[in-house]
Amino acid sequence: MGGPLDGLLLDVMGWAPQEVVDGALLMSDHGAFGPGGHSDYEPADPDTGPVGAVSRFVWRGDVP
Repeated sequence: MGGPLDGLLLDVMGWAPQEVVDGALLMSDHGAFGPGGHSDYEPADPDTGPVGAVSRFVWRGDVP
């Protein structure tokens, strides 16, 4: 939710549970740092999705 990758799907099917909890630093040409930059996404608060599942990632900012 939010950020330069809002609305895109992230396939986490092969990820270990801890990898999902840790979040994702995704390459993004559309963030504040342009090509080669990264966008930081973390799991949304547990109360925004099904119990025991991560259904959404929230944008926390861009990094070079």
